[in-house]
Amino acid sequence: MDVANILNQSTDRPAHATEALTEADRLMTVCNSCRYCEGLCAVFPAMEMRRAFPDGDLNFLANLCHGCGACYYDCQFAPPHAFNVNVPETLAKVRNDSYRAFVWPRWCAGMFDRNGLWISIIAALSIAAFIIGFVAYRDPSVLFGVHTGPGAFFQMMPHNEMAFIFGVAFLYAIIAMTMGVRMFWRGIAEPMGPLKEPLALWDASKDAGQLRYLNGGEIGCYNEDERPTDRRRNYHHLVFYGFLLCFVATSVATVYHYVLHREAPYPWYDLPVVFGTVGDIGMLIGAAGLLSAKLRRDPVLVDQPRLGMDVAFIVMLFLTSLTGLVLLALRGTAVMGILLALHLGVVFALFITLPYSKFMHGIYRWVALVRYAKERRLILASEAEELAATSTGQGGTRP
Repeated sequence: MDVANILNQSTDRPAHATEALTEADRLMTVCNSCRYCEGLCAVFPAMEMRRAFPDGDLNFLANLCHGCGACYYDCQFAPPHAFNVNVPETLAKVRNDSYRAFVWPRWCAGMFDRNGLWISIIAALSIAAFIIGFVAYRDPSVLFGVHTGPGAFFQMMPHNEMAFIFGVAFLYAIIAMTMGVRMFWRGIAEPMGPLKEPLALWDASKDAGQLRYLNGGEIGCYNEDERPTDRRRNYHHLVFYGFLLCFVATSVATVYHYVLHREAPYPWYDLPVVFGTVGDIGMLIGAAGLLSAKLRRDPVLVDQPRLGMDVAFIVMLFLTSLTGLVLLALRGTAVMGILLALHLGVVFALFITLPYSKFMHGIYRWVALVRYAKERRLILASEAEELAATSTGQGGTRP
């Protein structure tokens, strides 16, 4: 019997909940013996701290993976080798399974496996149609009228009603995401204490903000072929910081409304418009780039059957920024009412689908980075203690 069959038929490996987890255990066993890829990202140093791989650890490693693809192209055991080692694809499957396993409420688990894009678009159009129908029923002249100056947006819907509807949607998303993260943290067998460790939190936030592990070991990310580039990393940065700027714009506008008693829309040079415009442009370019890269990505690196969940979130980000920019350009015309309804529908759909979209991968990845930072600090502290003890034993007490 050859070595590949021995690895496949080993009986001392624990039983796992899914086939993907079973395959991930086999691959981590092979990789832990090889260790050629230990300098590529955080997955392999974290793997080397373990001798067994229960489900919790495999979910942790899968969400620690940034999908750069470097380990596949560097691996001497990748297909068509008999060991059939494909870490990016297998961890992508485990990662997608984890989104379903820790979703809240549970009955939403399968919603976005294949139909996420259609569900998101239908939700957006439904909300937009409701707003348009409601306003047209009350007063069609408001819907197609030209409204300018402070308070123009609220001719369609009063501010308090608008804030209540979207506040409820956002609150639901926050609760669902919080419950999901709580289940994920417990699912990877971690107590809540490490989330309060400031150094681990800082290390994880710094690594996440820089996308440190989306560079294939300092040479770039692999996408459609064996030529690494930084394009995916740059697109991720544009989306993340664009989203952050849009959040800042909304926060500033909230202060304007409730503290300074200034109503939207604001002049083009005012802070909410400047932050929002720059953020929308960043998200528009970043989302388009990510979608293009995803559609052109080497199929061997991804979990193909559930590509729809990934695409839905990217498309909704693109539509949010696109409708926002078009509304800004045409807010002084008769189509402002229709455009505002479309933009609000897309934003509402984005909010309620956040807990069930690829948005969660960023949160789970950050949590995995927190655990990795904690483990890395413990290892470094242990090694320092051993070195100090060795030095003391060999040369007496150091000055």
